[in-house]
Order: sequence, then structure tokens, then C-alpha cells
Amino acid sequence: MPFPRTPVAAALVSLLALGVPALTAPTAAALPVHPAAAARPFAPDSPATVTVTGEGSASAPPDLAIVGAGVETSAKTSQSALDAQNKAAAALLAAVRAQGVADRDIRTESVSLDALYDDHTGGTARLTGYRATQSFSVKVREVTKVGVVVQAVTDATGEAGRIGFVAFDVSDPAPLRAGAREAAHADAHAKAEQYARLGGRRLGRLVSLSEDASSSPRPAPPSAADTPGAGLGGVPVAPGEIRATATVTAVYELD
Repeated sequence: MPFPRTPVAAALVSLLALGVPALTAPTAAALPVHPAAAARPFAPDSPATVTVTGEGSASAPPDLAIVGAGVETSAKTSQSALDAQNKAAAALLAAVRAQGVADRDIRTESVSLDALYDDHTGGTARLTGYRATQSFSVKVREVTKVGVVVQAVTDATGEAGRIGFVAFDVSDPAPLRAGAREAAHADAHAKAEQYARLGGRRLGRLVSLSEDASSSPRPAPPSAADTPGAGLGGVPVAPGEIRATATVTAVYELD
């Protein structure tokens, strides 16, 4: 019993009768190639690098000093204490001005008036008087005159005079900071060259450079060679040196 023909089978029979070859499935060569299977060029290897840290510093003699000076007086009444403090402060100002310190370089830092009490005997504190104080910062632009200025203050104010500190500094810190950065960069470059040589490579170009830390110029620790020299004719002081430091991180390629 013959099988019934479907429309598709009938069409194939008709094509064969006409001599037209039937369609066949596409061969593997004709199949589209998936992008993932396509050949891809290999990316060149990233160049080898070396990362180093460089440290540097620069020093210079100070060209100015800040003197912390003041006066302190005590009296039975507040007005008497203030009067005595005013007189001592006027003497201090006259003394530093006489040494060539300009008014722009003298600044009042604090003024105070405090009551004084004796010990708590019997549970009650007894008022005994008042204390008046005033402090100044005095910028001395001639380092060789620092000792003379300090001596002038103590001579002019007597028992009321107070010297809180003497700090040396540089008026323009920019050159010191720049010198410290140059030294830090040179230190990093020298280290990188050494590591490249040890690894049998040559040092290539600088890839990146970052500053990790840079300190403001500050007094360097005194050395045995420091001798008092800024207090000729006055209080002996040793200016020493002012030092700035810098730290950088550098990345170099290796050829």
C-alpha cells in the first residue's frame, strides 16, 4: 500500500523529475565562524618596571630668628599689677626698637590679668594679689644680633622680664624645599639604575613620579661643630642650620 505524499515530499519529487538537484545541508566549511573562534593578535607584553623610593634633604644657615619675650608683674591690687606690667612692657619695646627691630616685626601674643590666692587653709582661699603678664614675638632679621636683643630685653625689664624661646628660620623656604626635592629625585634615580644593573637590564624612561612627603624647613639637630656665634656682646646662642626634607616614589621602565 503506497504511503501518502506530503506537500514537501511531492515538491522534491517534482524537482528531481525536472533534473534540479535537491538542496543539501551546508557543509562545515560554509558555516559562519563564531567571533570567539577567530584568530586574535596577541597583545605585546607589558614592559618590566622598577619602583623605588628616594629621600633627600637640603640645608642652609638661618637668616632670621623669632624671640619669644614678655613681662610678668605681681601686686596687691589689679591696677598696681597692670601699671607695673605696662611699664615693663614699654621698656621691653623700647629696648628691641633700639636694636633696630622694626615695629612690623613686633607683635603682642597675649595679655592676661589673674587673681592670686594662697593655699586652701581651713577650706577658704584667700585673695593675696594679682598677676599681670604680656608676651611678644620679636622677629630679628639680623641673626648676628639675636643675643644682643635678648640681653637688651633682660637688661631693660629686670625682674619682670621673661624669655620664652628663640627659634631660627629662613625667610624664604622655597629654595630649600626645591633642593630637597632635587636630592630626593637623584636618590630615586640612582637606586633605580642600581636595580636595573643588578637585574641585567638597562634603565628606561620614567613612568611616574609622586611626592610622598615634604617637610617645612626646620632647625637641624646641632652638631659638635656648632659654636655660639650670634650672641656676640649679648646672650650666647647657636643658630645651627635649617633643613628641609622630601620623599618621592618613582617608577621606571626596564629595557
